[in-house]
Amino acid sequence: MATWDDVRRIALALPETTERGSYDDLPAWRVRDKMFVWERPLRRADLDALGDAAPDGPVLGVRMPDLGAKEAVLADDPAVHFTVPHLDGSSVVLVRLDRIEVAELTELITEAWFARAPKRLAAAHRADV
Repeated sequence: MATWDDVRRIALALPETTERGSYDDLPAWRVRDKMFVWERPLRRADLDALGDAAPDGPVLGVRMPDLGAKEAVLADDPAVHFTVPHLDGSSVVLVRLDRIEVAELTELITEAWFARAPKRLAAAHRADV
């Protein structure tokens, strides 16, 4: 299963990615100052909303390209991907880091990077891949 070291390695391998603390000063990765993945611990309201289904392991926030992509990921594997009421209407999906395979994590992080990267940078990276 994936670790924070995997997240760091995958994210920093993408062009112009930097690691800088989020609003809570937790690890976050950005492309040109736009956050695309970050550590997202569950808050009291999240725990209350999820009840017994709340995970107790590390949680990664991932910015998806749009709500349709978020819904597809949530439907794909609810044991790994989830959301909370606070994120309703946003394209962010939460990931149980200790349940996701590194290959799938790589796909999610890369998709998140493309969703936040400037169009020219994303096009240049696609041309290089």
